[in-house]
Amino acid sequence: MKRTLWLEDGASFVGKGFGAMADTMGEVVFQTGMTGYQEILSDPSYCDQMIVLTNPLIGNYGINREDFETTVPVAKALIVKEACDTPSNFRSTATLGKTLERFGIPGLSDIDTRMLTRHLRAQGVMRGVMVDGESTWEDVSARFLASSPVDQVERVSTKRTYVSTGKGPRIALIDFGAKLGIMRELMKRDCEVVVFPHNVTAEDVLRYEPDGVMLSNGPGDPKDVPTALPLIKTLMPNLPMFGICLGHQLIALASGANTFKLPFGHRGANHPVLELDTGAVTITSQNHGYAVDEVTLPSTSLVVTHRAVNDGTIEGLKHLHYPTFSVQYHPEAAPGPFDANDLFDRFMQLVQENKQKVGI
Repeated sequence: MKRTLWLEDGASFVGKGFGAMADTMGEVVFQTGMTGYQEILSDPSYCDQMIVLTNPLIGNYGINREDFETTVPVAKALIVKEACDTPSNFRSTATLGKTLERFGIPGLSDIDTRMLTRHLRAQGVMRGVMVDGESTWEDVSARFLASSPVDQVERVSTKRTYVSTGKGPRIALIDFGAKLGIMRELMKRDCEVVVFPHNVTAEDVLRYEPDGVMLSNGPGDPKDVPTALPLIKTLMPNLPMFGICLGHQLIALASGANTFKLPFGHRGANHPVLELDTGAVTITSQNHGYAVDEVTLPSTSLVVTHRAVNDGTIEGLKHLHYPTFSVQYHPEAAPGPFDANDLFDRFMQLVQENKQKVGI
């Protein structure tokens, strides 16, 4: 069955449909990781996005029960060069196509994903419409007149507070669309993790008497999550805080800095990041379309700790007066390298030092 992807600048790509039989619309972005398509598909940060995977063969090791990063994927579509429907891996329990069908996500294969990626790199990411069969611009152009949704964090965040028990420090995880990988890393360190909805108040968090605060990743524009800013401003002077991806951007906004949208974002599993203090370069997993505006930093108490080697954008921040730090990339990986995993240990050290300081 033929399926067509239209971009809002009029470019079109006709290929073969697989997965769910449905029309869809979303922001078209590309991801350069060579493996990890299951984790990518199920990352809540891809809410409302149509994911182009640049690796030419996708689905060859199937889908398993263990590698999901959320229970229900929220991506709008998956676009690949070749979709394998005969996977070979001892952990595989389903094909990629059947999994997309199960979650109502349409797929598109047999297009030139290199050409599509080059187009997005040159023109910037843009919205797309995917329809079954062949179509004309007149058939789909009116759909682009609709405004884009801004409630992605609300849709992917937990709706209620819940606790995962442990014998170590109690960590408040603010869920803006958290990957399960963050929870796994905290639980590996024997933390008791209390997961809160994105719109929780500081008073509700403090009622649980946490030892530290983790701000998770999440989808969309950080400026569309204004409820997080008073929460962060209140908690930051009192508790150690670690922000990842969207959490990093929200710390910047709460501190008085600004953010901006990148032309085509950073999405992949091999992005080099320079740590300014040590000169060490770490290979990181990344998935973000926004970055912190460096011009606005001098009016804050934040300093840059990490930079992207490829384009020099800010990849890490720390607060001069509070035990707060953040990174734009994903130290929990999933998918990608675990080179930056020690950041969770740094957070645990901050938590312990703060407990000793306050005499707990």
